[in-house]
Amino acid sequence: MSETQITSTESSTDVMDKAKNIWSSYSKIIIYGGSAVILLMLGWIGYQKFVKEPRELEAGETIFMAENLFDKMSTSGFNKDSVNIVLNGGNLEGNSITGILKVISKYDGTSTADRARYIAGACYLQIGEYDKAIQNLKEFKGANAAQVKCKAFILMGHAYAEKNQVGEAMDNYKKAAEVNEKDEAVTPDALMLCGNYAEANGKNAEAAGFFTKLKDNFPTYIAVSNGEVDKHLARLGEFK
Repeated sequence: MSETQITSTESSTDVMDKAKNIWSSYSKIIIYGGSAVILLMLGWIGYQKFVKEPRELEAGETIFMAENLFDKMSTSGFNKDSVNIVLNGGNLEGNSITGILKVISKYDGTSTADRARYIAGACYLQIGEYDKAIQNLKEFKGANAAQVKCKAFILMGHAYAEKNQVGEAMDNYKKAAEVNEKDEAVTPDALMLCGNYAEANGKNAEAAGFFTKLKDNFPTYIAVSNGEVDKHLARLGEFK
């Protein structure tokens, strides 16, 4: 028993010695490593507080006039002169407006610049510059803005449709309908677009699927309640 106890004691001592040796050998690395993590954390907090937040605020203030004009055009109608001001900046009714292309360039990486890409895509679509519309809408991330992301896919679908690229247009209309399948505000419109576009291009089975999904999932949607969807289904040979 005494030998066992001595061995056990010696083993414990050996372990303690090894631990001390490890600490002696690596203490500086461990301390510096821990300090580096703390400094990184403080640096990140500082970046968020003193760089990112002020930059976001400045970007929001810079885009305000152009975004306000875009919102007005969205309800009253687009015209080439106003679209040009939104994109490139200019003066309107005595107000100096910074164009959203400059906002994208100067504040790249901010949520404001991302929002500006959506606006740019919509504006280019309105003036028939479909490749530029697609490029900007593709780069739009739309984080935490599912409805706007849905609309971005719809706009890309329109741009591809104008270029007679049926497959790409159909793919984007489908993506719009899949962003949030339960969203009653935008998903029914996307499904209706999918159905109409598929039917117009002779994809009758696909069209019937979209119209059926629309009817089953959104019974209060106006095109469902007024019988329009049933007419589409009847033309496609689907009677329910």
